[in-house]
Amino acid sequence: MSSGSVPGICQNGVQFGPEELPPMPWFGMDIGGTLSKLVYFEPLNTTEEEEDRVKNIRKYLTNNLAYGDSGHRDQQKQMEDVVIRNRKGRIHFIRFPTNVMTPFMELAKEKGMAETLSTVCATGGGAYKFENDIRKELNMTLHKFDELDSLIGGIQFIEQNNSKELYFWENPGEDSLACKKTYDFTNPYPFMLVNIGSGVSILSVKGPGKYQRVSGTSLGGGTFLGLSCLLTKCKTFEEALELAAKGDNKKVDKLVKDIYGGDYNRFGLAGDIVASSFGQMNIEEKFMGAAKEDLARATLMMITNNIGSIARLCCKSEGMERCVFVGNFLRINTIAMRSLSTAMEYWSNGAMKALFCEHEGYFGAVGCLLELMYVANQTTRTKNDFK
Repeated sequence: MSSGSVPGICQNGVQFGPEELPPMPWFGMDIGGTLSKLVYFEPLNTTEEEEDRVKNIRKYLTNNLAYGDSGHRDQQKQMEDVVIRNRKGRIHFIRFPTNVMTPFMELAKEKGMAETLSTVCATGGGAYKFENDIRKELNMTLHKFDELDSLIGGIQFIEQNNSKELYFWENPGEDSLACKKTYDFTNPYPFMLVNIGSGVSILSVKGPGKYQRVSGTSLGGGTFLGLSCLLTKCKTFEEALELAAKGDNKKVDKLVKDIYGGDYNRFGLAGDIVASSFGQMNIEEKFMGAAKEDLARATLMMITNNIGSIARLCCKSEGMERCVFVGNFLRINTIAMRSLSTAMEYWSNGAMKALFCEHEGYFGAVGCLLELMYVANQTTRTKNDFK
């Protein structure tokens, strides 16, 4: 049965959705190896009982952009007039480093989440790692869902509710001309999905609910952050990106022209292409001349080039021309997006474009928010149930 045919709670002439819906507030959580993502659905209309239940936590979450020392709400990603199971509202997007989970739980307890919530739908490895801690400290039950199922469900839902969700970079290799362009994803299938978190998973998506993991790599966003901290003594992802933006990887990497003296024409390799990441660091003069900014840039390019190469091979193997990159590695990471775009276009002779999403790292959490609708009564979903 679709949500539109289920009778709902009515108060003062306002329809409040099917009776079996879980009590407010509604959250979905994706606890990754490096970053945790939380989405909160704020209803536009509430019953008196709901208002009394959620007013304190809603006030705290929606009146602040920062929570504690390292929690942040991405206000620019906020989605308005979203309908979930006949309830209209807005979705808020919140993130915090997974390594501060203990302070997060302390803050949640202080703000009354333990008294307000009893069930949270969660995905990611942290849903297993922190399950006992969350139950003990917050008296909450975690309903765990497969992270790839949640990822796919979240992407489909957000794309249906935001016509400008997907985009590509036009002229990605030219600083003065590079710009974002909206991509029409009306008929999405098939496509390759590259999820860049701490590591990388690559999925072949052939239709609704029809996907399989075809490849991946351990060299992902967590590798970039870890190596950057090791090499430059930076402390955060944002600081690592700031350093990379000021650096020159050509002072660290060995290029094709460093080996051949120019282009390698037989195989169409331009002289400026990286032949060996960090390949110049065995030369004392180069080693001494490399600044921390150059090391951060070389690290970023190494990770990005590796991901792009594997993604391109997967697309070729699966016969797909569309490749969507998601994950919080891409948040505020213009360098990586433009690099991926340049590589995909170059190696496909212009036939492929790298596609990106405005809500890059939040899809798993959104997928869990949708799953919450079915936890209370273990109801069965239909294709219309998220409308």
